[in-house]
Amino acid sequence: MPGEWDPNQVICPSLELQYPCFFNWHQDDVEDVRIADLRHFPAQVGTALMEPGGWTIVGLPTNFYAHAPAHELTGPVLGKEARVRFIPIRYFWDYGDGATAVKNVPGTTWKAQRLAEFSSTPTSHVYRRLETVRVRLSIEYAAAYRWAGSEWMPVIGTLTLRANDLITVVAGAETVLVDQTCLENAAGPGC
Repeated sequence: MPGEWDPNQVICPSLELQYPCFFNWHQDDVEDVRIADLRHFPAQVGTALMEPGGWTIVGLPTNFYAHAPAHELTGPVLGKEARVRFIPIRYFWDYGDGATAVKNVPGTTWKAQRLAEFSSTPTSHVYRRLETVRVRLSIEYAAAYRWAGSEWMPVIGTLTLRANDLITVVAGAETVLVDQTCLENAAGPGC
């Protein structure tokens, strides 16, 4: 179950997102905004992804990752422009084999991490038996808003959205003999 976001904490999205940090400072003349108040600002649903795509091998790491960028929505509120920023803060994975994990990072591809296929990553999972599983991801977002040119202010509460499911076939693998190593023939089987 998603925990409550502490509105007193500082939220600093990744620098690559180019969003500034925002704080919960006290402004007595501003009414608190709760996540339920944002129903007219529907957050974008993130996407669950995996490597390899749709299949994996028993006993080897499968790389799961999410595409859920911080994003902003704009709309009128009481005749003035309001902006709402949604920032992903937590990722809840259900791997379909009874294992679950809560991650504070979305993960990324093996290539982006400069890792070989089937390398362990901060967001990977290892399956232990042959089966077909349904992998589920829910992403928790914190939010901030600004209205009529005000400074960014945090929204009380968080929003958890369910991403797409991934159907994954967990298979076995057998080694094969080849006449050259991957160093000798980079295009060879398994290289």
